[in-house]
Amino acid sequence: MSMPSSATSPSDAERFDRARGAFYGLALGDAFGMPTQSLSRVDIQQRYGRITRLLDSDADQPIAPNMSAGSITDDTEQAVLVAQLLVDGHGTIEPREFAQRLIEWEAQMKARGSLDLLGPSTRRATQAILDGEDVMLAGRFGTTNGAAMRVTPVGIAASIANPEGFIDAVVGSCVVTHNTTLGIASAAAVAAAVSAGIDGASLPDALAHGAAFADRGEQRGFWVAGARIGARLRWAADLTTHITGDALADYLYDVVGTSVASQESVVAAFALAHDAAHHGTDITTSLATAASLGGDTDTIAAMLGAMLGACAGYTALPPEPVETVIRVNALDLDPLIRQLLDLRASRG
Repeated sequence: MSMPSSATSPSDAERFDRARGAFYGLALGDAFGMPTQSLSRVDIQQRYGRITRLLDSDADQPIAPNMSAGSITDDTEQAVLVAQLLVDGHGTIEPREFAQRLIEWEAQMKARGSLDLLGPSTRRATQAILDGEDVMLAGRFGTTNGAAMRVTPVGIAASIANPEGFIDAVVGSCVVTHNTTLGIASAAAVAAAVSAGIDGASLPDALAHGAAFADRGEQRGFWVAGARIGARLRWAADLTTHITGDALADYLYDVVGTSVASQESVVAAFALAHDAAHHGTDITTSLATAASLGGDTDTIAAMLGAMLGACAGYTALPPEPVETVIRVNALDLDPLIRQLLDLRASRG
């Protein structure tokens, strides 16, 4: 399997800027997609027209009603959970501890009256664990995008320069809930694009690494039927050479799909990232397009924001929306980011 070329190693300051871009880019994308998640493309167009900024959610939003513009959802919260597990475990995620923290997280969400709870694969796995299932078997049916949406901290903490160690780290974040070829491949793709970006790769090269590591990731976990993630990512890259803008958004919604299925939402996020690479689309416009797609918009935009931010850096993120997200959520990711980069350095 051929691998994309690597860029010159960035300085520590540049690596920190790109890691901040990845984590805060995830949160920004999550907030962009918050008010439109689980709505149809037509419904979004009727309610909001063309989305250009962070918005409040409506009272009848099916998952996140009456939330303030800039609010994050489970995508960012579970990414923070994964980051903390990595730090606490010195780079290793202990499966039973991960399962317990996911269960506790959902209980806290329910206590707060939130409807933004665990996704279908994660809910099935955690319930199986509560019912006595072996924690290493509970994720054998997980094929949706829950592992990919929260994997960005793995991309910050581990470098693709050590391919096997990198895949081991990705699997550690997947095994409890998404221990399948599709679940691991989709998480490996997002994490690899983020990791490559932090090491200085251009956006096109980072996305190519994503497809290559999807191929590696699908060698792990329980086999499940479904289109191969790596193959679909390469197809998406070709697609965006001749379709862009509203036509691409329509095609993603109509043909690729924007559901929680990994083969849809992860591919849609990569397609929008390739579109940005091919056509020079700015980050705000890319995230607004993701938020306008319909379906699992917060997760698509979160994954997209992480990949774009990792390659462009924090300084390339739109400052006012980022400041809004930080203020609304009292979000300070810098200590975790520094600890994740320390883990990366300790692994060489």
